[in-house]
Amino acid sequence: IPLRIDGNPIDEETVHSVLLFIVLYILILFVNGLLITTMGVDIMTAFSASAATISTAGPGFGVVGSESNFASIPDLGKLLLTFNMLLGRLEIFGLMLIFFVRSWR
Repeated sequence: IPLRIDGNPIDEETVHSVLLFIVLYILILFVNGLLITTMGVDIMTAFSASAATISTAGPGFGVVGSESNFASIPDLGKLLLTFNMLLGRLEIFGLMLIFFVRSWR
């Protein structure tokens, strides 16, 4: 069953691109959160920091909440979150363009 918007069918390549974007977004969020928890940060703080940085939403919950800052995150975690901020700001499409040869045409 083809997807339609306002009665117009959406081509399959567009649907695949959107699904790839969503899966990559969730995967990066999950992996980043797990990596930060391995550095001794509690799970709520790690995942909320990951979500806050990739979505450029601002403060998270726990230690990185609105009444605190990212000072308690280890340096490697801050580097990871900085990369996450860049991905969130530049969107994952830039990363996808680098790794998918099909998009180089």
